[in-house]
Amino acid sequence: MKVLIVDDEPDVRSLVRSSLSFARQDLTAIEASDGDEALAMIYSERPDLVVLDLALPRRDGFAVLEQVREKTDLPIIVLTARGLEEDKIKGLQLGADDYLTKPFSPRELVARIESVLRRSVPRAPRSGTINTHDLAIDLTARRVRRAGKDIHFTPTEFNLLAELATHPGEALTHDALLTRVWGPEYRYETQYLKVYVGRLRDKIEPEPDQPTLIQTVRGVGYRFARPDE
Repeated sequence: MKVLIVDDEPDVRSLVRSSLSFARQDLTAIEASDGDEALAMIYSERPDLVVLDLALPRRDGFAVLEQVREKTDLPIIVLTARGLEEDKIKGLQLGADDYLTKPFSPRELVARIESVLRRSVPRAPRSGTINTHDLAIDLTARRVRRAGKDIHFTPTEFNLLAELATHPGEALTHDALLTRVWGPEYRYETQYLKVYVGRLRDKIEPEPDQPTLIQTVRGVGYRFARPDE
């Protein structure tokens, strides 16, 4: 599998490249030093995953992330020195699959890469279709229609929606959702869950600012409305 490393610092690219040796699968590194080169390589080399810095010359990482997400669900891990909460939230909102700050542990980076790659592959399909309110969620085909129109979901978004929708009326804890959808190593990353729930609400709620389908259970987690509600 090919991993595109995007960073303007050769030493950082070298460290990320050497980190890949810790992976349990064969990962081949390709490299880009700025945003424009990264976009060109994404479309020419077709990598399986991108490790993306934010502070890039010519076109920053946020712009690269936003442009890539307009066309593809390519897994992207942001690796940056920018550790402010607003930067992390912005990166996740733009579609980053993970967000890691420098300095970083090579083994943690590889664990995150393996986790993101695992989530990007469709799981063994659940069977059946959930028809609730104006949604039809086809668990086998991993397809969602709202009022008869298809809605696009990334793999992680669909996994989260399926986890909520298959437990209507049940309050699912932050810990349970993060563990089931992202993996046990993400059980404390509540920001990830908050951002992704916001992305789901934008796609399925009639009024995302006043959600009725995905309800917040304060101090606990989230609850998906029953069909009769």
